[in-house]
Amino acid sequence: MKIAGLASNRGRNLRHIADAAPGGAALSVVLTNREQAPVLGAATERRIPTEVVERDEGESRESHERRIVERLSDYDVDLVCLDGYMRVLTDEFLDAVPTTLNVHPSLLPSFPGTDAHEQVLDAGVRTTGCTVHVVTEEVDAGPVVTQEPIPVYEDDDADSLKARVLREAEFTAYPRAVRWFAEDRVTVERNADGEPVDVAVEGDVGGDFPERRFVSEERTASLRYGENPDQDAALYVDDGCEEASVVEADQRNPGAKGMGYNNYNDADAALDLVKEFDDPAAAVIKHTNPAGCAVGSDLADAYDRALRTDAKSAFGGIVALNRECDADTATAVADSFKEVVVAPGYTDSALDVLREKKNLRMLDVGPLGEGKDRFSERFTEKPIVGGRLVQERDRQSPTADDLEFVTEREPTDGQVETMLFAWQTLKHVKSNGILFATGTETVGVGMGQVSRVDAVTLAAMKAEKDAEGKSAEGAVMASDAFFPFPDAIEEAADAGIEAVIQPGGSVNDEEVIAAADERDMAMAFTGSRCFRHD
Repeated sequence: MKIAGLASNRGRNLRHIADAAPGGAALSVVLTNREQAPVLGAATERRIPTEVVERDEGESRESHERRIVERLSDYDVDLVCLDGYMRVLTDEFLDAVPTTLNVHPSLLPSFPGTDAHEQVLDAGVRTTGCTVHVVTEEVDAGPVVTQEPIPVYEDDDADSLKARVLREAEFTAYPRAVRWFAEDRVTVERNADGEPVDVAVEGDVGGDFPERRFVSEERTASLRYGENPDQDAALYVDDGCEEASVVEADQRNPGAKGMGYNNYNDADAALDLVKEFDDPAAAVIKHTNPAGCAVGSDLADAYDRALRTDAKSAFGGIVALNRECDADTATAVADSFKEVVVAPGYTDSALDVLREKKNLRMLDVGPLGEGKDRFSERFTEKPIVGGRLVQERDRQSPTADDLEFVTEREPTDGQVETMLFAWQTLKHVKSNGILFATGTETVGVGMGQVSRVDAVTLAAMKAEKDAEGKSAEGAVMASDAFFPFPDAIEEAADAGIEAVIQPGGSVNDEEVIAAADERDMAMAFTGSRCFRHD
């Protein structure tokens, strides 16, 4: 896609398109009607040919445009893009060149003309943006190709609004429109006179992963700081979320210090983990990883067994419960330093106990729901520089019937139960992740290692050194991805592991299975991995 860019001043959108090269599009020429237009220097820096065609005194529009068309005829041009080109073009020009686009700094048809920002502010609207449209002789009236909205703030003036519309709206929408043309996805429908009357974009559809996403969220809190004290931070709320969350949870300890960025991040991770289980469950989280997790006969039992996985690391951690917090559980939680407790409610006696800890934050997230209703939000997002990753949440929940038993020794029913518990918990361990478990409680966790065998070594060390009243002897090991070599199985066997659950799928699966058989270990494949990288 070859573009002719027309600008009368700085041509910042043209410069941005040249740098971004959307869809592989490139500027063949930049033409201006002003000898001193700054866009000329910017184009020269980018080695883009330039042309200056000034309108002579007394020259008609038509004559001036014919000279422009003649100058453009020397270049290979598929699309014409205007950027602050301060001339109204005639049908004669538009008929002589390829489709011509312009970007206007408002959401047309509202606020056309040269003073769009002033019109927006005078009208008191709360949302503005930009419009990329096909150019017709009637100013700002051609069919719309795409638009991009931005908010209007109380403290905006024309200058601040202009700057944000350019950076946040035009720099997004104009390259998008060019990319669509470059990908041959745009059909410009014309009437019998050849006037453009409508635009259709192939593939511009909705669904789970739509072609375009607009995200609007309200700031609900300014946080004390971000991950570190030198970083500012804020919390934004999605008012459309119906799932129990920590974002707007009631703080049940009046006077406690406010929640910080890390508190919210860890509390969210902790709540997400305990939602996995139907029976009473508790988890202790540090740096978004489980220091321990357990399902018990009651909440206090679950918390005790979760804590004893690694009570040392649980110091200063986040506790999550999937039942109303009672007095017995509260007493156990208050026995050592914790930052936050997350639960779907608290008894009055539990609140009395927990409020004795001055700065312990107690978040009441309300009912968690039943079964799949606990996970009404289908997607997770991770901002990255220049964009955003969006994916479905990992809601796999295998049953015994889903497992493939691949070793000579088959696991017992108890081991299968442990495998399934370990798998649901392991989904919340940072990869490379290894988890040791017995019954329905964790024994040792190896997380965030760059080597899978190192993760096994770490889990074994934690089980041996930090677990209270627990042991890796006879335990089940879960791995979030396949074992590329038998060395991790050998390491696990040395630690006392007797059964393994893992995805399978390695080119060395036969060697891994053989290593398990040699050590009389049971092994099950899930057929799917459960990486967690953030």
